[in-house]
Amino acid sequence: MFCATIEPLGAYKSSVFTAAESVLSKGTQKKNCGIQVPDGMAEDAGITRSSFEFWLHKALQWGQITTPESQQDVCLHFPELQEFLLQIYGALKHMNCTDAVQKFPLIGQLLGRLCWNPFVIGHDECQKILMWCLCCLYSGEPQNPVELKANSWIQISLCHLLSLSGLGHHDSDINKFIATLGLTSSDYYLKLVENVISSLVTELSRNWFNRFNNQQSISLQVRSVSLLCVPFINLPEIIPLLEALLCYHGDGLEVLHFEFLEAVNEAILQKKISLSDSAVVQLWLRHLPSLEKALLQNFENLIFGQLSSVEEMICLIKGSLLLQAACHPTIFRTIEEFFKNVLLETNGAPEVMTIMQVFTRCFLQAYQENNRQHKFPLKAYFPHNLHSLLRVFLKQPSDLPAAAVHQHLIHIADMLKAIVATECMRSCNSVFETWILLIHFGEWADMAAEYLMVSNAESSDALLWLLAFYYDPNVENHQRTQAMLEGRSVCEYLTTLSRTPALSSRDLQAAVNSKISRRQPTNELAIHLIISFLLFTSNGQTIAREFIAHFAVTYEVFRVSSLLRRTAHRVSQFGTKYQRTAKLANDLLKILKFVD
Repeated sequence: MFCATIEPLGAYKSSVFTAAESVLSKGTQKKNCGIQVPDGMAEDAGITRSSFEFWLHKALQWGQITTPESQQDVCLHFPELQEFLLQIYGALKHMNCTDAVQKFPLIGQLLGRLCWNPFVIGHDECQKILMWCLCCLYSGEPQNPVELKANSWIQISLCHLLSLSGLGHHDSDINKFIATLGLTSSDYYLKLVENVISSLVTELSRNWFNRFNNQQSISLQVRSVSLLCVPFINLPEIIPLLEALLCYHGDGLEVLHFEFLEAVNEAILQKKISLSDSAVVQLWLRHLPSLEKALLQNFENLIFGQLSSVEEMICLIKGSLLLQAACHPTIFRTIEEFFKNVLLETNGAPEVMTIMQVFTRCFLQAYQENNRQHKFPLKAYFPHNLHSLLRVFLKQPSDLPAAAVHQHLIHIADMLKAIVATECMRSCNSVFETWILLIHFGEWADMAAEYLMVSNAESSDALLWLLAFYYDPNVENHQRTQAMLEGRSVCEYLTTLSRTPALSSRDLQAAVNSKISRRQPTNELAIHLIISFLLFTSNGQTIAREFIAHFAVTYEVFRVSSLLRRTAHRVSQFGTKYQRTAKLANDLLKILKFVD
């Protein structure tokens, strides 16, 4: 269960001690039933040559606990064994594997035999300390053959300690031992895993708060532990350790192994594990490739997921961890940069604009729910924009009186126009950031197109400028002026058609053929106006179902569908007032499903 790539652990039992001897033991001299400790073994942290030799002989004598006498002897020596193992751990945690082998040539012999003794690992404290020692010996970045082979042996030992199959099905002695405790294999396994994880989490916490003198050594050990976790990433029992590692920070440099970070992110994206929001935020803050991969996966799901409505898009966005993580300004700004790049690469594709708008609204809702104490001000998320403009965009149309919405639209257009007129003389980048903010709050542009169809002509210049800027942030005024002139022509003609008795689909088609330019962004502005005409005027609603299919084929189904989905969602928030419009928009979307 824990080691899918490793054979049943019972097969390793006959060779594990040989591996320990050959890999982590040098200068070994066997003598009778015991093992002679080399004279060169260093004494460290109170560990004397005689004490090491004593416990090595004990481990050999105990073997696999096959007699009542050996079991009683293990229990009798538990307190002293625990104290000795703590001394070993105290020395190992400040060494790498090579140094440990040089100072304690027979360390592999000792730890290996104790790890395979069911009575020893059945003792909570001894089992925890053995786990600590193995993690200390593991090399996150093996530098020589000794460390490579040691890593392999340590993994086998760890898998033995943690494997349900190894404990429950391949070893009759262990089964007998578990039975003497009055436990099932599953109970024993769960308790063992809990102890291992709890002990490692405790150690991480102690290292963090106590700040041992040798911080570099601690960071290396944490790095090794993170790599050891990779085979076990998908296990729910290991989640506390994963979260503790992700929240651990060393001396300013990344201490977690990149394979660990990538494996955790992959498990999150595939929904194999579920970590706390804070742990996910830490993962994406410390490992940019993980955040980018999560962004790309979510974006592809939104683009290619064949979503039929904005509501489905909202569900997908809210179901992702990105939304909660975006409440951290650094992650939000990374997402923002991703959107900017996609928007530029796709030349302002309507699907991308829609995703940005929907994500922004979802984010603002999450921000209000999860950031009630305003730990981060909204300015931290939009640092390149005027706060006064941001405040204007943040107003919800549904919260404004009907008469005030129109005036608010004109106010937005006037503010944008003033900012662009000022900033274009200073920096093109400032105009670009202003445009990006408008894309985030693009429902105001959608409302501008609506009001151009239903309001008087006094405000048409301001609203046309808003739409022209929305579809073309180019700072060259003459291009925007030309777009506005063509947009005004379309708008005036559509207004005339809205008053025409017995309007036919053919009449509107003739207007489209004569008025819509093939140049972008002029045609995008015109398409937006025509969709608003179909949805918000009585004459338009009458011919919409007949007209929409041919129009969408001519001017790109995806573009027309995107506008219809956004409008259906927006007007549904106003209740019964726009019930007919919402139903029509959804009916038109159903028609377009059958249009190639």
